Amino acid sequence: MTGFRAVGDTGTPLRVIQVGAGGMGTAWLRTVAAAPEVELVGIVDLDLDAARAGAEAAGDASIPVGTSLTALAASTGAEAVLDITVPVAHHPVTIEALTAGLPVLGEKPAAQDVAEALSLAAAAEVTGELFMVSQSRRYNDQLVAFKQHLALLGGVGSLSTAFAKAPHFGGFREDMDDVLLLDMAIHPFDSARYLLDREPVSVYCESYNPSWSWYRGDAAAAAVFTFEDDIRYVYDGSWCAPGFETSWNGAWRASGASGTALWSGDDDPTSDVDGAPGAPSAAASVGVEIAGSLSAFVHALRSGDAPDGEVHGNVMSLAMVEASIASTRSGQRVQLDDVLSDAHALAVGREARADVRQVLSGWTSVRSALGTPIGARS
Repeated sequence: MTGFRAVGDTGTPLRVIQVGAGGMGTAWLRTVAAAPEVELVGIVDLDLDAARAGAEAAGDASIPVGTSLTALAASTGAEAVLDITVPVAHHPVTIEALTAGLPVLGEKPAAQDVAEALSLAAAAEVTGELFMVSQSRRYNDQLVAFKQHLALLGGVGSLSTAFAKAPHFGGFREDMDDVLLLDMAIHPFDSARYLLDREPVSVYCESYNPSWSWYRGDAAAAAVFTFEDDIRYVYDGSWCAPGFETSWNGAWRASGASGTALWSGDDDPTSDVDGAPGAPSAAASVGVEIAGSLSAFVHALRSGDAPDGEVHGNVMSLAMVEASIASTRSGQRVQLDDVLSDAHALAVGREARADVRQVLSGWTSVRSALGTPIGARS
């Protein structure tokens, strides 16, 4: 990726507007209100009543609201945008913000498909603005500690996640196609990339919907990914599995030449290395979920250092989801490079902005453009 424009540290909170004041939006508004490094100066929503309710949830009913991101940003002097809309709106909202010269922190996924995510990566290059995707479950000190344990295993050969929950969300999720893979599996898929420091090569996946499921789309899936260096990552998940539920983070196991590491998703991880308890060095705290993600975004804009979740580095996590869905549709193992190639062609063909299309057309290798090439790893 190319660099992005840093805002710099003025000694005052970063002025942000939030787009989206629904259920997840309310959680973000409360988090933003509690964060000393940012100041919420506006809320955008097509439903002004929802925006006003969001202002009250943030603790200040006088916060300006509106239906136009560009207009409200200009009138409030906003320095950045939080995009907490539904996935179908991620691309147009992020494009509007980047075009207005505003960096964006957006909820996952980056966009509703990989082609749109590639368009947003190219748009970030054209505008020179930061677009960071909030993979909030990366901001977990136990996940970081689990990675420290993996480093003791003498080279990881296999990694697995068991995920079993039974939430009744109501609303759009219960009517989504591929709801588990699209809305939840991206979190462990992204965490697997972080833990392994490797990129996915291929996947075989089967998704299904148990007879008792209250979701319209498939709420369960099992996937086997091959990563670089022939490492296997196995995901077995369900969103309609009542009883003995796992953590929202899933239950993890990693095996290597010298032992095994375990993480329940809610407790401190452990490892058995050559028959003795593993004791890795402690790592610095990364914060907690969306609050940690918000803090990382502000730090990136102040320092100019690329954060975890920067769009170029995040696209491959969404590609894992898209490849899994392609596999369950075809019944065949799917190569990630095929998914990237097809998405690239689609992105070029439907891109409305000439400058963004020019950048996309110049990508002879999508992996290289994203900074995630397949290669030898130490």
